[in-house]
Parts: sequence; structure tokens; C-alpha cells
Amino acid sequence: MEITVNQKNYHLQETCSVEHMLSVVLQTEAKGIAVAINQSIISKSSWPNHIVNDGDSVMLIKATQGG
Repeated sequence: MEITVNQKNYHLQETCSVEHMLSVVLQTEAKGIAVAINQSIISKSSWPNHIVNDGDSVMLIKATQGG
């Protein structure tokens, strides 16, 4: 299946959870990240159960500190 993450295309072997998708795309621990799929925020507690589907548009937003 193909998804778009921050305007970059990714091919995943199968339908998967947000949590699994993040491990594949980021290849690191997902700390300080917000996830929106098709312009809807997905709460972190839903990541293990929320399924990413073919054609989904995913936006990852990383929190940064500053002032």
C-alpha cells in the first residue's frame, strides 16, 4: 500500500497501525510527535489501534522547544 507522510510517498507491505507505521517511517522512537491522518488528529492512545489505509495522507509534527 502507498501512503504520503509529510508530502513524501512511502510503500508499506500491508495495512498497519499508526504505531507500526511510525516505526517503519521514522526508524526511531516516536517521542514528541503529533500525528494527523487526512487532516484529523490521532491521539497517541489510539496509535496502536488506529489503522492506516492505502492512500492516506499523514502529517507528522515534531514538538520543539524554544522561546
